[in-house]
Amino acid sequence: MAKNFLTLMDYPEKEIRKILELAKKIKAGNSEGRLEGQTLAMLFEKTSTRTRVSFEVAMNQLGGHAAYLDSRTTKLAEKETLKDTIRVLERYCDAIMARVYRHSDLEEMSSISKIPVINGLSDLYHPCQTLADLLTVIEKKGKIEDLKVSFFGDCAFNMGRSTMIGFSKLWANVFLVCPDKAKYLPDPEFLEKVRKYVKGNVRIENDPVKGMKDADVVITDKWISPGQEKEEKQRTRDFKKYQVSSELVKHAKQGFIFLHCLPALRGYEVTNDVIDSRNSVVFDEAENRLHTEKALLLYLLKDD
Repeated sequence: MAKNFLTLMDYPEKEIRKILELAKKIKAGNSEGRLEGQTLAMLFEKTSTRTRVSFEVAMNQLGGHAAYLDSRTTKLAEKETLKDTIRVLERYCDAIMARVYRHSDLEEMSSISKIPVINGLSDLYHPCQTLADLLTVIEKKGKIEDLKVSFFGDCAFNMGRSTMIGFSKLWANVFLVCPDKAKYLPDPEFLEKVRKYVKGNVRIENDPVKGMKDADVVITDKWISPGQEKEEKQRTRDFKKYQVSSELVKHAKQGFIFLHCLPALRGYEVTNDVIDSRNSVVFDEAENRLHTEKALLLYLLKDD
């Protein structure tokens, strides 16, 4: 059975740390294997800069090849079934990375595929980004354990959910800071499930100042993601007081670090003076997508 990477919920702490340790070695220039002759199929429903470039470069630098497939210009656009597409790709390629709108499509792919399926982003999870975030925090703070990690924004969407899972599995205390509206809050059943399987505490906080108070790590994401454009005015109103601004971060711990998966809508979820400050590590974080994805590919594809 192929190993898949759909959500960090599926991975115990030990395996997450194994991938992160491998990423640290790779970043330090220590060779940890090659993927000559192997091909990654990259299936994109949603466009991306970082996901496409980082996976392409990762496969290239490991000696393999990445094949970019835009769903709008492949036979999926002509209503070929997802099932048929995956059964063809597994005959040509060694792994599939897919960036999709619906997480259920990734689950369908993994149930069919005999090769690993990697979640490049879905509506529910963004685990590749969280791996990079974890590595960045370890580099800057020396640990994850017992840190206060505050995520500001839509906590029912992919980055809020993945931040909650990944950091709390490694013993951080995660604060999900958002408006008290059901559409922005994690599903109660999902939240209860997470709390059963993680090591750190997970808390919901509607007051942005309390959520920011003594935070070691501050994370945010775009308020309006692709597919949510019709909600722009409402979301902008709802999230206005959750903007990560120089005034709000005064309540964070001295020496806090700021993360954002990018692209950032400056002036919305974060102000220029925060994202351009010395507390911001967003470009180190973006670089770490490359190192963690190399480690992930080796973890999934290299023979033990």
